[in-house]
Amino acid sequence: MSHPTERELVIRKIPFEFPDDLQPIWNPDQPEWSHMVNGGSLAMPYLEPFLIATVRDAMVEIDDERVLDDARRFIAQEGQHFRAHRRYNELLKRNGYPSLEGVEADMQRSFARLRNRSLTFRLAYTCGFETMTVGVTDWLVGERTKLFGGADTRVASFVLWHFVEESEHKNVAFDVYQAARGQYCQRVLGVLAGTLHVFWWSRKGAVEMLKVDGRWRNVQSRWRLWKRTAEFVTAVLPVVARSMLPSHDPRHHDDPRWVREWIDGYATAEDNSVPLLDTSDRDIPVPFGLVRAS
Repeated sequence: MSHPTERELVIRKIPFEFPDDLQPIWNPDQPEWSHMVNGGSLAMPYLEPFLIATVRDAMVEIDDERVLDDARRFIAQEGQHFRAHRRYNELLKRNGYPSLEGVEADMQRSFARLRNRSLTFRLAYTCGFETMTVGVTDWLVGERTKLFGGADTRVASFVLWHFVEESEHKNVAFDVYQAARGQYCQRVLGVLAGTLHVFWWSRKGAVEMLKVDGRWRNVQSRWRLWKRTAEFVTAVLPVVARSMLPSHDPRHHDDPRWVREWIDGYATAEDNSVPLLDTSDRDIPVPFGLVRAS
């Protein structure tokens, strides 16, 4: 199977802004799915600084300039991600969910403990989490109409931008791990640790928001939550399983065509533009509407 030529990672400083009256249930027909995404967002300002610090610590042990350059760009992209998520999360708390501060405090302590683990463990965790996001991107993009159709375009565009860049830098954490460590068994353990730990904390945030809404004990709401969770696991699990093989290399996983179209579309846009998708369109296509930042 042939694969696309690797692209240089692009650092896009996209000024995603959200209105003060942002509705946390950003897809009105899918409150449970809205909160699943919100729970994932809640974890990002704790997860992504951990990933950045881990990669930065490993860089002193690497002398391959290509890997180091990609690592610097990975750090820059992840920095853009978690800062945007932090702004978004503040609005979630302000617009009806102040109790999320308690979940954040627990999350902060959990990631602080992880920072005390060995660099080998932290690198394996980082490599494992980044491997899992490949499957998430495939699912989000492949099911974008079902998941984001009719949703708030600002939130849908923000989430899909994040995962486009996850696909774009999918091999970086793997390359850093291989260059600095390379042990197969530790990498497999890292896939499990990174996937399960982030899923656990994302779920905690989603459950808290559903409790605030009064939906957590509602049978129909719980069914919708478990159904969507099952769809997520069914889509992502095969990618996670393949990543545990000794022959695994993220480059062997082709990016969805829509991801490549997004990257090419943004490359032709004006600087400081916000790539807003048309969520009313049946296919949520790119090229997308581009709005100049004020």
